[in-house]
Amino acid sequence: MDPTAFYFTLAVPMVLLAAFCWASTLFTLPGNWAVLALAAAWAYFMPKDEYGWGFGWGTVAVLAGLALIGEALEFAAGAAGAKKEGGSRRGMALSILGAMVGSLAGAAVGVPVPVVGPLIGAVGGGAAGAFAGAYLGETWKGRHSRDAVQIGKGALIGRLVGTGGKLACGAVMVAVLGVMTFVPRDVATPLDDAVDDAVVEAEVF
Repeated sequence: MDPTAFYFTLAVPMVLLAAFCWASTLFTLPGNWAVLALAAAWAYFMPKDEYGWGFGWGTVAVLAGLALIGEALEFAAGAAGAKKEGGSRRGMALSILGAMVGSLAGAAVGVPVPVVGPLIGAVGGGAAGAFAGAYLGETWKGRHSRDAVQIGKGALIGRLVGTGGKLACGAVMVAVLGVMTFVPRDVATPLDDAVDDAVVEAEVF
């Protein structure tokens, strides 16, 4: 098979798989890191110098930075949401667990509505699960129900904000990956070129 045809035969499914990985973030899965892993594998096994299309390690580095920003946003928002109301570690741990269970349950409930239903269900279910987990954790520690509700609200808001931030970073990652995958080799990509040259020099030494 012609190298270009072979490249595009694999490139389109790869980008679609990256989009699927991004959507898995709704279920508290490491979707952004999966996108990064796909990009790294692509840069390694499908080098642009060989196939005439694609990206190098500079693009992978940018995606890694976006993934880290997404994780920081999710962690900061989730922790701040519960901590602001005086949440305990137990409440925060159960909030995370509740978010995972809730997102899966919400997606299942939303299945009758194609495509959009599971996504909305996952977001709503994850937020509700975060609330329920935090509430359970705080009442388990002997907190008054009113205080537990406030902490649960904080966990719910933190979950929504954190998920939104992480999804936004992931969306940018998929967009960058989608664009750079179809960039011809003769188009200048200074960051890729600089990082690739540094990698080659490191291998020499």
